[in-house]
Amino acid sequence: MNPSGIERPAVPRGAVLRAAVSRGAVLHGAVLRGAVVPVALLLGGLALAGCSDTPSKDAGGTPSSKPSGGSSTAPIPTASTPTLTPLPTPSKPWPTPKVTGQPASDAPLAQRIRFAISKQAQIAAGKAATTTVTCPGIEDAEKPGTHDLTCTVTYAGKSYPGKLTIDAKQYSATYKFTSDSVPIVRAKVVDAVQRTVTDAAKVTCTMEDVAVVKPTSQGISCDVTTTGNAVQPYRAQISGNGQVLVTKA
Repeated sequence: MNPSGIERPAVPRGAVLRAAVSRGAVLHGAVLRGAVVPVALLLGGLALAGCSDTPSKDAGGTPSSKPSGGSSTAPIPTASTPTLTPLPTPSKPWPTPKVTGQPASDAPLAQRIRFAISKQAQIAAGKAATTTVTCPGIEDAEKPGTHDLTCTVTYAGKSYPGKLTIDAKQYSATYKFTSDSVPIVRAKVVDAVQRTVTDAAKVTCTMEDVAVVKPTSQGISCDVTTTGNAVQPYRAQISGNGQVLVTKA
Protein backbone atom coordinates (compact mmCIF):
# COMPACT_ATOMS: atom_id res chain seq x y z
CA MET A 1 0.00 0.00 0.00
CA ASN A 2 1.50 3.37 -1.03
CA PRO A 3 0.64 6.22 1.39
CA SER A 4 1.01 8.90 -1.29
CA GLY A 5 -1.64 7.31 -3.45
CA ILE A 6 0.79 7.05 -6.35
CA GLU A 7 1.68 3.63 -7.45
CA ARG A 8 5.37 3.16 -8.15
CA PRO A 9 6.25 0.91 -11.03
CA ALA A 10 8.07 -2.21 -10.15
CA VAL A 11 11.80 -2.13 -10.69
CA PRO A 12 13.54 -5.25 -11.89
CA ARG A 13 16.09 -6.50 -9.43
CA GLY A 14 18.74 -6.62 -12.08
CA ALA A 15 18.44 -2.84 -12.64
CA VAL A 16 19.01 -2.12 -9.00
CA LEU A 17 22.12 -4.25 -8.97
CA ARG A 18 23.47 -2.49 -12.01
CA ALA A 19 22.87 0.90 -10.37
CA ALA A 20 24.59 -0.21 -7.20
CA VAL A 21 27.91 -0.82 -8.97
CA SER A 22 28.00 2.71 -10.40
CA ARG A 23 29.92 5.60 -8.82
CA GLY A 24 29.11 7.23 -5.47
CA ALA A 25 26.60 9.61 -7.08
CA VAL A 26 24.46 6.62 -8.11
CA LEU A 27 24.24 5.35 -4.59
CA HIS A 28 23.02 8.70 -3.31
CA GLY A 29 20.33 8.87 -5.97
CA ALA A 30 18.70 5.74 -4.62
CA VAL A 31 17.61 7.45 -1.38
CA LEU A 32 15.87 10.53 -2.87
CA ARG A 33 12.46 11.11 -1.30
CA GLY A 34 9.21 11.74 -3.18
CA ALA A 35 10.73 10.73 -6.54
CA VAL A 36 8.09 9.70 -9.03
CA VAL A 37 10.38 8.34 -11.67
CA PRO A 38 11.67 4.81 -11.67
CA VAL A 39 14.71 4.29 -9.52
CA ALA A 40 16.64 2.70 -12.33
CA LEU A 41 15.99 5.73 -14.60
CA LEU A 42 16.96 8.20 -11.88
CA LEU A 43 20.14 6.34 -11.10
CA GLY A 44 21.09 6.13 -14.72
CA GLY A 45 20.65 9.91 -15.15
CA LEU A 46 22.88 10.62 -12.23
CA ALA A 47 25.48 8.26 -13.53
CA LEU A 48 25.50 10.05 -16.88
CA ALA A 49 25.73 13.43 -15.19
CA GLY A 50 28.64 12.27 -13.14
CA CYS A 51 30.56 11.28 -16.25
CA SER A 52 30.22 14.67 -17.99
CA ASP A 53 32.76 17.51 -17.50
CA THR A 54 30.65 20.10 -19.37
CA PRO A 55 28.13 22.10 -17.31
CA SER A 56 24.51 21.79 -18.42
CA LYS A 57 22.95 24.70 -20.25
CA ASP A 58 19.80 24.23 -18.21
CA ALA A 59 21.73 24.96 -15.03
CA GLY A 60 22.47 28.39 -16.35
CA GLY A 61 26.17 28.08 -15.51
CA THR A 62 29.24 28.75 -17.57
CA PRO A 63 32.48 26.76 -17.65
CA SER A 64 34.74 27.91 -14.88
CA SER A 65 38.08 29.29 -15.97
CA LYS A 66 40.96 27.64 -14.12
CA PRO A 67 44.28 29.38 -13.72
CA SER A 68 46.81 27.97 -16.10
CA GLY A 69 49.78 26.23 -14.59
CA GLY A 70 53.42 27.24 -14.99
CA SER A 71 55.41 30.22 -13.88
CA SER A 72 54.74 33.79 -14.91
CA THR A 73 56.38 34.96 -18.10
CA ALA A 74 56.75 38.54 -16.89
CA PRO A 75 60.44 39.61 -16.81
CA ILE A 76 62.03 40.04 -13.38
CA PRO A 77 63.45 43.55 -13.03
CA THR A 78 67.19 43.66 -12.28
CA ALA A 79 69.25 46.48 -10.87
CA SER A 80 71.28 48.23 -13.52
CA THR A 81 75.05 48.47 -13.08
CA PRO A 82 76.03 52.11 -12.57
CA THR A 83 78.57 53.61 -14.94
CA LEU A 84 81.31 55.45 -13.09
CA THR A 85 83.18 58.52 -14.29
CA PRO A 86 86.70 57.72 -15.53
CA LEU A 87 89.71 59.36 -13.94
CA PRO A 88 91.59 61.73 -16.25
CA THR A 89 94.56 60.12 -17.93
CA PRO A 90 97.72 62.16 -17.19
CA SER A 91 98.85 63.93 -20.33
CA LYS A 92 102.34 64.85 -19.10
CA PRO A 93 105.10 62.81 -17.47
CA TRP A 94 105.33 62.80 -13.69
CA PRO A 95 107.14 66.07 -12.86
CA THR A 96 110.69 65.96 -11.56
CA PRO A 97 110.73 67.61 -8.12
CA LYS A 98 112.81 70.75 -7.68
CA VAL A 99 115.34 70.08 -4.94
CA THR A 100 116.78 73.16 -3.26
CA GLY A 101 119.79 73.70 -1.04
CA GLN A 102 122.56 72.77 -3.44
CA PRO A 103 125.95 73.75 -1.97
CA ALA A 104 128.56 75.75 -3.83
CA SER A 105 131.03 73.94 -6.06
CA ASP A 106 133.86 74.71 -3.64
CA ALA A 107 131.94 73.52 -0.56
CA PRO A 108 133.46 70.65 1.49
CA LEU A 109 133.32 67.26 -0.24
CA ALA A 110 131.21 65.70 2.53
CA GLN A 111 128.54 68.39 2.15
CA ARG A 112 128.36 68.00 -1.60
CA ILE A 113 128.06 64.20 -1.35
CA ARG A 114 125.28 64.36 1.25
CA PHE A 115 123.31 66.76 -0.95
CA ALA A 116 123.75 64.53 -4.01
CA ILE A 117 122.39 61.51 -2.10
CA SER A 118 119.51 63.61 -0.74
CA LYS A 119 118.61 64.87 -4.21
CA GLN A 120 118.68 61.35 -5.63
CA ALA A 121 116.24 60.17 -2.95
CA GLN A 122 113.76 63.00 -3.56
CA ILE A 123 113.77 62.56 -7.32
CA ALA A 124 113.20 58.81 -6.96
CA ALA A 125 110.36 59.39 -4.50
CA GLY A 126 108.67 61.85 -6.82
CA LYS A 127 108.31 64.78 -4.43
CA ALA A 128 110.61 67.25 -2.70
CA ALA A 129 110.62 66.69 1.05
CA THR A 130 112.90 67.06 4.04
CA THR A 131 115.76 64.58 3.61
CA THR A 132 118.79 63.92 5.77
CA VAL A 133 121.84 61.78 5.05
CA THR A 134 124.00 60.47 7.87
CA CYS A 135 127.28 58.73 7.05
CA PRO A 136 129.68 58.37 9.99
CA GLY A 137 133.26 59.11 8.87
CA ILE A 138 132.30 61.14 5.81
CA GLU A 139 134.09 64.19 7.18
CA ASP A 140 137.40 62.42 6.49
CA ALA A 141 136.45 61.65 2.90
CA GLU A 142 138.83 64.26 1.52
CA LYS A 143 141.82 62.32 2.73
CA PRO A 144 143.37 60.37 -0.15
CA GLY A 145 142.29 56.75 -0.25
CA THR A 146 139.17 54.63 -0.44
CA HIS A 147 136.48 55.14 2.17
CA ASP A 148 133.69 52.57 2.63
CA LEU A 149 130.91 54.03 4.74
CA THR A 150 127.48 52.96 5.97
CA CYS A 151 124.79 55.61 5.62
CA THR A 152 121.21 56.20 6.74
CA VAL A 153 118.90 58.20 4.53
CA THR A 154 115.71 59.64 6.02
CA TYR A 155 113.14 60.91 3.53
CA ALA A 156 109.95 62.52 4.89
CA GLY A 157 110.40 60.60 8.13
CA LYS A 158 111.05 57.22 6.45
CA SER A 159 114.58 55.83 6.86
CA TYR A 160 116.53 53.24 4.91
CA PRO A 161 120.21 52.17 4.84
CA GLY A 162 122.82 52.50 2.10
CA LYS A 163 126.49 51.98 1.28
CA LEU A 164 128.82 54.80 0.27
CA THR A 165 132.22 54.30 -1.31
CA ILE A 166 134.49 57.34 -1.80
CA ASP A 167 137.69 57.19 -3.82
CA ALA A 168 139.59 60.35 -2.91
CA LYS A 169 142.72 61.64 -4.57
CA GLN A 170 144.78 64.73 -3.93
CA TYR A 171 142.77 67.04 -6.16
CA SER A 172 139.66 65.01 -7.02
CA ALA A 173 137.30 62.42 -5.65
CA THR A 174 134.60 60.10 -6.90
CA TYR A 175 131.84 58.41 -4.96
CA LYS A 176 129.19 55.70 -5.36
CA PHE A 177 126.08 55.29 -3.23
CA THR A 178 123.99 52.10 -3.36
CA SER A 179 120.93 50.94 -1.47
CA ASP A 180 118.49 48.04 -1.73
CA SER A 181 115.62 50.37 -0.81
CA VAL A 182 114.01 53.39 -2.41
CA PRO A 183 111.41 55.92 -1.19
CA ILE A 184 108.20 56.50 -3.14
CA VAL A 185 105.09 58.64 -2.66
CA ARG A 186 101.63 57.20 -3.20
CA ALA A 187 100.58 59.94 -5.64
CA LYS A 188 103.33 58.86 -8.03
CA VAL A 189 102.21 55.22 -7.87
CA VAL A 190 98.55 56.12 -8.47
CA ASP A 191 99.61 58.29 -11.41
CA ALA A 192 101.43 55.35 -12.97
CA VAL A 193 98.37 53.12 -12.53
CA GLN A 194 96.12 55.70 -14.19
CA ARG A 195 98.45 55.80 -17.18
CA THR A 196 98.22 52.02 -17.51
CA VAL A 197 94.47 51.52 -16.95
CA THR A 198 92.63 53.97 -19.18
CA ASP A 199 89.12 53.15 -17.89
CA ALA A 200 89.98 53.51 -14.20
CA ALA A 201 87.36 55.27 -12.11
CA LYS A 202 89.11 54.72 -8.77
CA VAL A 203 92.61 53.59 -7.75
CA THR A 204 93.38 52.28 -4.26
CA CYS A 205 96.96 51.27 -3.39
CA THR A 206 97.89 49.52 -0.15
CA MET A 207 100.56 51.93 1.02
CA GLU A 208 101.00 55.04 3.13
CA ASP A 209 101.49 58.49 1.64
CA VAL A 210 105.24 57.77 1.72
CA ALA A 211 106.74 54.29 1.62
CA VAL A 212 110.20 52.75 1.44
CA VAL A 213 110.23 49.66 -0.77
CA LYS A 214 112.75 47.24 -2.19
CA PRO A 215 112.97 46.93 -5.98
CA THR A 216 113.34 43.16 -5.57
CA SER A 217 110.06 42.83 -3.65
CA GLN A 218 106.67 41.91 -5.11
CA GLY A 219 105.78 45.57 -5.40
CA ILE A 220 102.76 47.55 -4.23
CA SER A 221 99.25 46.11 -4.58
CA CYS A 222 96.62 48.37 -6.14
CA ASP A 223 92.92 47.78 -6.81
CA VAL A 224 91.37 49.52 -9.79
CA THR A 225 87.62 50.12 -10.00
CA THR A 226 86.76 50.48 -13.68
CA THR A 227 84.03 52.62 -15.21
CA GLY A 228 81.94 49.44 -15.43
CA ASN A 229 82.15 49.13 -11.62
CA ALA A 230 84.44 46.09 -11.76
CA VAL A 231 87.42 45.77 -9.41
CA GLN A 232 90.69 44.56 -10.96
CA PRO A 233 93.98 43.92 -9.10
CA TYR A 234 97.25 45.48 -10.27
CA ARG A 235 100.81 45.54 -8.97
CA ALA A 236 103.27 48.45 -9.09
CA GLN A 237 106.95 47.54 -9.17
CA ILE A 238 109.42 50.29 -8.13
CA SER A 239 112.91 50.37 -9.62
CA GLY A 240 116.04 51.60 -7.86
CA ASN A 241 115.73 55.05 -9.42
CA GLY A 242 112.01 55.42 -8.71
CA GLN A 243 110.48 54.30 -12.00
CA VAL A 244 107.09 52.63 -11.59
CA LEU A 245 106.10 49.60 -13.70
CA VAL A 246 102.43 48.62 -13.45
CA THR A 247 101.20 45.15 -14.41
CA LYS A 248 97.93 43.29 -13.90
CA ALA A 249 98.12 40.96 -10.91
